Amino acid sequence: MDRNANRRSVAIRLALAVAFRYLGFVLMTALAVWNEARPAPSLPDAVLDLVPYDVTIARLNYWIWVVAWMPATLWLMRRRPLAAAGLLYAGGWLSIIRGLCIVTTGLGPVKGFDPNAGLGASERFQGILAVANPLSSLFGDSAFVYLTKDLFFSGHVATTFLLTLWVWPLPRLRWWVLAGHLVVTASVFVSRLHYTIDVIGAYAITFSFFVLVAGDPRRRGVESLGPSWTDLKGS
Repeated sequence: MDRNANRRSVAIRLALAVAFRYLGFVLMTALAVWNEARPAPSLPDAVLDLVPYDVTIARLNYWIWVVAWMPATLWLMRRRPLAAAGLLYAGGWLSIIRGLCIVTTGLGPVKGFDPNAGLGASERFQGILAVANPLSSLFGDSAFVYLTKDLFFSGHVATTFLLTLWVWPLPRLRWWVLAGHLVVTASVFVSRLHYTIDVIGAYAITFSFFVLVAGDPRRRGVESLGPSWTDLKGS
């Protein structure tokens, strides 16, 4: 395979990975919004009882996640395309797993009030369209309106933890990503976005999934991330 054909092949693979990652997000969103109609009880949480609530962080938590997840992912897409494709495929599957967990657990809203119980089919369809649109989720309030029970497990924690595990072979990048992950995790508690069990579950499921698809993290080196675009030029 000549170098141009090889680069085109990798570019196509990366584009398909982006599409699959979004598809996984849409499927998770559909399951989560469908789940909103089911009445569910809220649970006591000994950790949240000790953590102060901050309304500003609650309103900004999706932006905090974007800042922690997006730059490193784009860096991988630019520098290590095959690693980025692997991350995006893994993230897509993790989203689907999360959607299935949401509908099988049925936890009630963290704040206690259950505004979407009995939500009609048309409202759920509108909610899926609104939340699946990244712009309305980031710049509007669709996520706050239609996602009050997408709880087990935390997507904020899971995605940034998966990214941390994925880039761990890169010493200069890992600490920035880890710091972003810790900030995201803290914001989840301060904004009352999840129960503590949702965070614990995110770590357990994400780490198990990562080991399943990527192997023992202690034995992964930079070579496991695949070639850079520069390397592909010489293929």
